This record gives sequence, C-alpha cells and structure tokens, in this order.
Amino acid sequence: MEARKDFFLTKQKRAGERAHWELIQKANSDLLAPMLRTGPAYYLIVAILALLVLAAAGAWTYMIQTGIGQTGLHPPIFWGIFIASFVFWVGVSHSGTFISGVLRISNAEWRRPITRIAELMTLFSVIVAALFIFVHLGRVWRFYYLIPYPNQREIWPNFRSPLMWDAAAIFTYATSSLIYLYIPLIPDFALMRDRVTGWRRPFYRVLSLGWRGTQTEWRWLGMAIRIITILIVMVMISVHSIVGFDFAVSLVPGWHSTIIPPYFVVGAIHSGMATVVMGLYLLRKTYRLHDYIRLEHFDKMGKLMLLITLLWGYFYFVERQVVWFGGIPDEMTVLDAILYGSYAPQHWVMILFNFLIPLIALSIPRFRRWPLGLLVIGVMINIAMYIERILVIVPSLAHPRLEYAWGRYFPSWVELTILVGSFAFFLLLYVLAIKFVPMISIWEEKEGILHGRHEER
Repeated sequence: MEARKDFFLTKQKRAGERAHWELIQKANSDLLAPMLRTGPAYYLIVAILALLVLAAAGAWTYMIQTGIGQTGLHPPIFWGIFIASFVFWVGVSHSGTFISGVLRISNAEWRRPITRIAELMTLFSVIVAALFIFVHLGRVWRFYYLIPYPNQREIWPNFRSPLMWDAAAIFTYATSSLIYLYIPLIPDFALMRDRVTGWRRPFYRVLSLGWRGTQTEWRWLGMAIRIITILIVMVMISVHSIVGFDFAVSLVPGWHSTIIPPYFVVGAIHSGMATVVMGLYLLRKTYRLHDYIRLEHFDKMGKLMLLITLLWGYFYFVERQVVWFGGIPDEMTVLDAILYGSYAPQHWVMILFNFLIPLIALSIPRFRRWPLGLLVIGVMINIAMYIERILVIVPSLAHPRLEYAWGRYFPSWVELTILVGSFAFFLLLYVLAIKFVPMISIWEEKEGILHGRHEER
C-alpha cells in the first residue's frame, strides 16, 4: 500500500515538474515574440510617430533661426510650456524608478511584469526632459555654460541658477537610471544571444557581458540589484526635490513654500503610476500577454494609485490652506486667479481629473479589475498633472508683485508642436525598444514560476 502511494506521489511530482517546465518554455516564447515578430501595423505606428517628431524638430529649428520671440513667452512670463514639460517629464521619469524600486525592496511577487516597463519609462522620459533644457535655452549653442568648468575668461557657470541644478540632477539621474535598467537586463540579453541569429547575435553578446548563469553570477546579480535599488530610490527623491527647489527657493508669489519639494515628489509618483498603468494595458492588449499582465496586477496598481491620489490631495490641500490662512496680498492674488479667476476652468478640471474621479473610481474594487477603466483614469491623471504643472508656473509669473507688470500667456504653434513631438518621441522610443528589449523581465517571470513550484512542495 505504501509503495503504491509513493508511486502515485512520484508520478504527481513528475507531472508537476513537467508542467512547470512547459510554463518556462512558454514564457520564453511568449515574451520574446514581440521582439521577433513584426507586422505592418508596427511600421505604420513608427512612421506616424517619426513624422510627429520630425515636425517638432522642424519647429525647434525654426525657433532657433528666428529667435525665442516665436514662442508665447513675453514679459513677465519667461517660463511656459517648455519648463512645464520639463517638470512633467522629470516627474514621470522619477516615479518609474520609484515604483520599480519600492516593489523590489518589498519583494512583492506581483512586481514581475511591472518593473521593466517602469524602468524603461524612467530612461525615456528623462531623455525627453533633458531635451527641454536645451529647447528652453533658446541659444542652444551656448549649452556648455551649463557644464561646471572654468574657461579662459574665468567666467564660471552661475551655480545659483536653477538650470545648473537641473542639468546636474538630470545627468546624475540619467546615469543611475541607465545602470539600474541595465543590470537586471543582463540575463535576458544572454537569453537573446543564445536565441537569435544574424546581426543581433554579436549585439547581444556584447551586452550580456559573457553571462553564463552560474550560481556565482546569480549571487552577484542579486547583490548588485539590491544595492542599486536602495541607492536609486534615494537618488530619485533627492533629484526631484531639486526640481521642487527651483521654485521653492525663489520669492515669487505661489512658489515660496517649504511643501513644494515633497509635493513635487508625490505629484511625480501620481503621474508615473498612471503612465505605468497605461503601458501595462497597451502591452497586454497589443501582444495578448493576458497570462503575464493579469487583472490582479491592475487591481494592485489601482490600490497604489488610490493611495497616491489621497496623498496628493492632502499635500494640495495643505499648500492652498496655508496660503489662504496667511492672507498675504501677493500670494492671495495668485490663489484667487487660480480658484476664481482666469485660470479657474483649468484648475477645477485638474481637481476633477486628478483627485475626485480617481478617488471615486479607484475606491470600487470591481473598477480596479477593469483594465480599460484604469487606462482612462491613467489618461485623465496625466492630463491633469500636465495642467497642474502649467498652473504652478504661469499664474505666479503672470502676477508679479507690481500690478502694472501683470501679463498673460498662451503658447504659440511652435511650442505646441514641440509639445506634441515630445509625447511622440517618448512613445517612439518605447515602440522601438520593444524590438530590442523584453518588455517583461523573462528571468524574473521564470523565477516566479520556480518560486511557485517550491511553494507547492
């Protein structure tokens, strides 16, 4: 009887191992498929996005040739869409790393299909943000003044300029984010090296750094990921605080507040989570990755978005409440313009999209398991966060302390074209990356399958 029982247990165990092995092979083929198969729709999307990027490049070239006067930037407003876009894209980039880092540190099992999307989002959005520094310069050929080095005329860069801070922050963050993205990619590059032929093979051979998958290599990889994850979260918070300090250290009404740096960090996470959810939906829908990006992932991301929505609402209320209670005339002028004046429509749309609708929708469990609904919420939050960045910049600059100097701002076609091109450039980088990088970490997915096998034992 005992021998028969052992026989059935062994048979059941072997069937379980065979099932896990089949799942691992399925993960390899499913997650490599987007890189190896290309249809006509892909080329059409790339062509449309490339045309939008070229249009933006043409508008920027026109602005360089004819001068910054082609924009809507006139006294007293010198920071418009370019700086708002910079802050927005920096925020998106920072939250990608933050989401990935927090999920790795907490060892959340459901992180596996999310981390790679978030890390790529970080890299691409920081590239777009860096471009806006050069666009905003106007005389872009003078960019080297941003580099902290002495020159022959002994004129040093102005270290008190926020542009200097931003340049240093972007360089630091871009470098650390690239390392953070690359290290977990090494095993996947090795898999591609062993699977592909032609020109791609030497390409992945170089990138995989001779990875063989020995126990020593896995141990070093885990240690490197743990170290860089902790560092990148600290870098993220400090760097985005620097962007907040650009505003907080000035004496401009509406900006001079100690809550601005943490408020910027929370806002960055808010827009970044929305972007990650949008990426998850599009990737799942386009490549039919329903087995890997499941409803539980949308549910958990929805819960995190609900938490950040509440946190953002709290920071926003505190900022406005302190200004209202203080009652300083210059500050109240800006606040009145936002709440009741010419910027009120944008402001209340922002509150609706950024707080009220996400709060109600994400509080409903069934809604959080509806991917299309979360996509719509993600789009609304990103629209609202961009409006919020505009409202941080424009009303304060439009209402300086001397009333006769008040002004208005509306972006020109040059600025709007560059703005549309920046979104197209971000999407184009993502679409191109699909052909070179697994959008879901394959080795981590397989690790999850093996982890499930150990739990069954």
